[in-house]
Amino acid sequence: MKKKILIVDDNQMVLGLLNHKLKDDYDLRLAPTLKIARLLIKNDDVPDLVIVDLNLGEEHGLTLIKYLKKNPKYSDIAILVLSGDEKSETRIECLSAGADDYVGKPFHPEELKLRIDKLLNSKEDAKALEEIENLEDFTFPEPKMSFRKRAFDVVLSLTAILILLPVFITVGVLIKLDSKGPFLYLSKRVGAGYKIFNLYKFRTMKVNADKEISKMDDFNMYKKDELEVSENDKQELIYDGGWMSEQALQTKKESKAAFMKFQNDPRITRLGTFLRNSSLDELPQLFNILKGDMSIVGNRPLPPYEAEKLTKDESAARFLAPAGLTGLWQVTKRGQAALSEKERMDLDNTYAQEHNWLYDIKLILKTFPAVFQSEKM
Repeated sequence: MKKKILIVDDNQMVLGLLNHKLKDDYDLRLAPTLKIARLLIKNDDVPDLVIVDLNLGEEHGLTLIKYLKKNPKYSDIAILVLSGDEKSETRIECLSAGADDYVGKPFHPEELKLRIDKLLNSKEDAKALEEIENLEDFTFPEPKMSFRKRAFDVVLSLTAILILLPVFITVGVLIKLDSKGPFLYLSKRVGAGYKIFNLYKFRTMKVNADKEISKMDDFNMYKKDELEVSENDKQELIYDGGWMSEQALQTKKESKAAFMKFQNDPRITRLGTFLRNSSLDELPQLFNILKGDMSIVGNRPLPPYEAEKLTKDESAARFLAPAGLTGLWQVTKRGQAALSEKERMDLDNTYAQEHNWLYDIKLILKTFPAVFQSEKM
């Protein structure tokens, strides 16, 4: 689903330029005055971002910033200020009032779009992390790892790191030669007990690939179908980018896929395809295991935007098990037809309920043939 942006500017050329540049990636609302902007915010869905010019004829954009930040309903809206005033005092005043970014006029459209993408993505990640860190409704016991399992993890991961050191060096050099950017990719992940940590992987995507996620919803293999309005639907219709019933609207807002995985992902580099198919991209996670963030076997640690959707008892049970480099769902259906979201949840919960040391050994032995199969999940 496209993020909503409200643009407030009395310059028709600026409105036209931003509309042309952003309309394909975002759901836009345009307002030439603060009065119209307030009406759109009150009567329309709350936007994810407000872009406001400071100088609006007799009005001042700072008024809108203060209005949004004082209202609890709107205080989380991201705000980007446009202004021809380059004085540091003006910039400080806007940022102190609650603006998240300040862009001077004239601006380069491509640079502005990058600032917008970065701002919205950082807001989304911060919100997801905050929701996870503030979870207080669960009564599950604290996940615990046996001494035998932890000792096994330390010995195996350290031994593997020493043996595979030449592979680490070779892959790192090849990544640097294949595309610009670092050879390692660090990403926030949520593991056992909703613990948040930095996951290490060899980089398989282009730099700044995370910015493209919001544009790729239609490619998500776990995306759920939305309800359509039928001719026999007798409920009152509501407009939300198209006419639909109240039931359809509720389903649309609640049925966002918990997991994300894309087919034929254009963000992946040439070398990245090989690294993923061979699972070599996951080798740096041996350092996560050595640190204690993960185990050799467990449920996969999830990105915050996936983990925050799994907060009901039946789905949150997966977080009782250690996070792992390999696990039940990877070896059960890797190379077969795509897993449904429910199948993936069921396998995660099964491992959380049944895992033990001998069970882990069996999964490790099954992992070796699985890594050479084509990944379709």
